[in-house]
Amino acid sequence: MPKIMQNAKIACLDFSLQKAKMKLGVQMLVEDPEQLEKMRQRESDITKEKIQKILAAGANVILTTGGIDDLCLKYFVEAGAMAVRRCKKVDLKRIAKATGATFMMTLANMEGEESFEPAYLGHAEEVVQERICDDELIIIKGPKARSAASIILRGANDFMVDEMERSVHDALCVVRRVLESKKVVAGGGAVEAALSIYLENFATSLASREQLAIAEFAQSLLVIPKQLAVNAAQDSTDLVAKLRAFHNTSQTKAEHNELRWVGLDLYEGVVRDNKKAGVLEPAMSKIKSLKFATEAAITILRIDDMIKLVSQAQGGTSYADAYRSGMLDG
Repeated sequence: MPKIMQNAKIACLDFSLQKAKMKLGVQMLVEDPEQLEKMRQRESDITKEKIQKILAAGANVILTTGGIDDLCLKYFVEAGAMAVRRCKKVDLKRIAKATGATFMMTLANMEGEESFEPAYLGHAEEVVQERICDDELIIIKGPKARSAASIILRGANDFMVDEMERSVHDALCVVRRVLESKKVVAGGGAVEAALSIYLENFATSLASREQLAIAEFAQSLLVIPKQLAVNAAQDSTDLVAKLRAFHNTSQTKAEHNELRWVGLDLYEGVVRDNKKAGVLEPAMSKIKSLKFATEAAITILRIDDMIKLVSQAQGGTSYADAYRSGMLDG
């Protein structure tokens, strides 16, 4: 078969192109050997007719989720077409969407006959078989209907490639979240610091015990910028103090409103305008994180029982032993 097909016309099929066989349980009583041979020949001709209808529509690249036996491969070789078997259904659906092809599950039409129209074909500039590392890949270039891309990761070993795949997946998920919510916020602890300052000021306006809860909530928000600084081996106390000072100024003085974008620069160990630096986060993810953390804290506070285990030195049992014995639930 050709390994390069220019101006490709692609057929996406969801059935096998193999020699047709009788269904299980069908019994045929044939006494004449010639009739038996005609039956076998007809089984071969059924698949041959399907292939001829697909090729007659102008297809020169055939992709199918099923198998293609050697007898049927001969027809594609003679026609100079490229046929690929055992394709993943998910991949074929993406290819059909990108090239404008119709994902065919059968050739049957409304009249009960089998047909294949040229309108069912997808179009691409080139379909080529290339060898990348140890794998042979079928690459479809220049799909006509809409743009599509595949990312091929290459690394020194499997562990590095797996880590690269996880990183790329995380990055793509972030982009998807941004496109879904259409809103972003400054990163580097800017949101947490701004919320902490706002809640502290709001807590002082309350004259009830709620003031304590809001103040503690504001204090807990600073865990995020502190942990970011610690992970980057920076002085968390100094950086968080500077960050809080900038956000306090932005909320108390209208002329310094632009300071609300200030966040941490963990490479240099300073604070900067993260909006200009391009350090952004999806607003949807930030809101959900705050909601889920708050719900988890409320759930814990609603538990009014205390479980106390006596230490082993005092003749008690360990936490692990208590868990195994069923004293504690998971």
